[in-house]
Amino acid sequence: MNTVATPAPSGVPVRESVRGTARAPARTQVRGPAREPAQRETLSVHDLVAERDLTLADLNLVFRLAAEVKASPRSFARALEGKQLALIFEKPSLRTRVSFEVGMTGMGGFAVYLDHAKPRLGERESIKDVARNLERWVDGIAARTFSHSSVAELAGHASIPVINALTDLLHPCQALSDFFTLREKLGTFDGLKLAYVGDGNNMCHSLLTVAAKLGMAMSIATPPGFEPKADIVQDAKAFARESGAAIGILHDPVEAVRGAHAVYTDVWASMGQEHAAHLRAQIFSPYRVTLDLMAAAEPGAFFMHCLPAHRGQEATDEVIDSPQSIVYDQAENRLHVEKALLLLLLEDGRHREGKLERRKQKEAVLAC
Repeated sequence: MNTVATPAPSGVPVRESVRGTARAPARTQVRGPAREPAQRETLSVHDLVAERDLTLADLNLVFRLAAEVKASPRSFARALEGKQLALIFEKPSLRTRVSFEVGMTGMGGFAVYLDHAKPRLGERESIKDVARNLERWVDGIAARTFSHSSVAELAGHASIPVINALTDLLHPCQALSDFFTLREKLGTFDGLKLAYVGDGNNMCHSLLTVAAKLGMAMSIATPPGFEPKADIVQDAKAFARESGAAIGILHDPVEAVRGAHAVYTDVWASMGQEHAAHLRAQIFSPYRVTLDLMAAAEPGAFFMHCLPAHRGQEATDEVIDSPQSIVYDQAENRLHVEKALLLLLLEDGRHREGKLERRKQKEAVLAC
């Protein structure tokens, strides 16, 4: 019999015959209780202290989730509802502080800022005591310190996830954001080259490690004596052997940028090195990124800088403000990548449980 569908007053479609006799709506099937939502795929580590600890799967997971968060922020508006993040900062900050605070607030959580410029972490009371107190009140810690060992020790004592928000040795949140930005712009890391020109500092270390893990070629040009730390380079070369990445440590900036799809620089004197800024300016002046240096790279190569920039020193205004510059895209993506990290480390408490279990095992061994 031929039938047509007409809506019932309730909005449930019923089947009506051409004779006008309607069948009753199908009875709703009674089901059991709703299933809990599936757990999100997460990181292989409980803390983000150093990029070397992240697997390739971890890196790709962060990039995928950051893209989701950026595309649909409202979908995550309550993902961290009731969660608290402590921000321990020994150094001043614009991008790091704002992106973590806005990131937590934008996902329903809250961040409390702890100014440790004076005294620094560990000076007023032990880092262990700071960690053991904070773990009773908050769900995670983001620490921006001078000494890398301070963040490592904090992560070792706290039962809650700790994120390295910058140390003198590494800047993982920035590096992850930078490669996420390149992924957005270029679509892949395969066959690409990143050139870094300037001081072999914490930014250089983090970029080198992540590039080596992703299989992306990287050339670094520094003045003699200002190369990245030997142990960082050694680790990166080991990762590169697995990924197929090519790494070059050079002193000629033109040679370094040749064939590069992106040229990166940073300040010549990092925080804490201001006393040497005048001397460093003389040493590093041949490493200034100019339009001429950019012309030695691939046509259309991007210019990158983690900011803040000392305009006219490590890079000219013409380069920073050029159409090739993606420095503000990098800054924006700090928010999205850090939101992804916060989701992965704080959302369901798995990493806190993992750290507590590890502490119990350690205490049991010590008690024997």
